[in-house]
Amino acid sequence: MVLSESRKLDLLRQMYTIRAFEEMAEQLYAMGKIHGTMHLSIGMEASAVGAVAALRPDDLILSTHRGHGHCIAKGADLDLMMAEFMGKEAGYCRGRGGSMHIADVAGGNLGANGVVGGGIATAMGVGLGLKLQKRDQVVLGFFGDGAANLGTFHESLNMCAIWDLPVVYVCENNQYAMSFSIKKAFAIERISDRAAAYGMPGATVDGNDLCAVYEAVSAAVARAREGKGPSLIENVTYRWRGHSKSDANRYRSREEIDAWKLKCPIRRFRERLLEEGTLTVEAAERIEQEACSAIDAAVAFAEASPEPSVETIEEGVYA
Repeated sequence: MVLSESRKLDLLRQMYTIRAFEEMAEQLYAMGKIHGTMHLSIGMEASAVGAVAALRPDDLILSTHRGHGHCIAKGADLDLMMAEFMGKEAGYCRGRGGSMHIADVAGGNLGANGVVGGGIATAMGVGLGLKLQKRDQVVLGFFGDGAANLGTFHESLNMCAIWDLPVVYVCENNQYAMSFSIKKAFAIERISDRAAAYGMPGATVDGNDLCAVYEAVSAAVARAREGKGPSLIENVTYRWRGHSKSDANRYRSREEIDAWKLKCPIRRFRERLLEEGTLTVEAAERIEQEACSAIDAAVAFAEASPEPSVETIEEGVYA
């Protein structure tokens, strides 16, 4: 599938918006305006945007605890998303979910999950539902490299394969499960090699190359929509920040982080568009500024929104 010039510019805007949201989230946390922790995906923007770009608007996604980028890529309303992030009643989940549990069901984002690998089995269940209802939608299930060593991963991929479910699993391999390096966690070079054990296609791509991600996921989505079953895509990427805000980040060197920053997915895609004539420097700067302005406006909306009422705090609690 070939991306049009307007679509490429839209995807660049999405990446800038994700980066602006994450950087603002970090600032709000430092100012004491965020309760609890959060997990930033700065440096991983191409994985979310490139993967979701391969979907139709009515397709579905399951996200992770590091899911702000997935949410924005799926077309979230920034005002409602920021309000949820800041725990306000106007948020997507009425402020009850916060950073790790944002969901936009109407938009096809069935939610993030604070449980590592929690969305893997859920994606399988959603895929089963789509097949039983004879719908031609596809579900994209995101998870990290750490989750690939859980029993849930193996059980869910096996069930998806034997039932030919319309699920595309996207492993965002950002090199560390909390502080545990993939070099110590795996005896294989590519996590996608595990797909062969379940009889499904697997592919490892440069997760910082938006076009590479888009092409790989597009092929997998087309296969799933045709009823040919699931695929496993591994996006090799890197998170610039620690695992969460409680992470002292002492397990990796400054040299390693700086080396990955040179592979910035936003800069790479921007330079590609400049080289091919799709983008000008002035237009790029304008897109970046508009993204920052949109996040500023979302913060203003969230701060002006009411806090959840104590009288209704138990609404929506079922267990």
